[in-house]
Amino acid sequence: MTLDELDLGQRAQVRAVTGRGSMSVRLLEMGFVPGVEVALVKRAPLGDPLELRLRGYHVSLRRAEARRVEISGVGA
Repeated sequence: MTLDELDLGQRAQVRAVTGRGSMSVRLLEMGFVPGVEVALVKRAPLGDPLELRLRGYHVSLRRAEARRVEISGVGA
């Protein structure tokens, strides 16, 4: 499962960042590293971008970027 598939209010743990290139590196730099808990806070009216909470701060990602983050342990 990937980060773009979360429903509002759901939490999960980052399992891995996939892909190559600068965007994957940037996601890791933003804190999307294995084991970190992330929650979906808001979704824009047309579904893009997503507002996520991790490590005590909020970050917005496009769905294409969120699709690079594999997650596990999805819960409320």
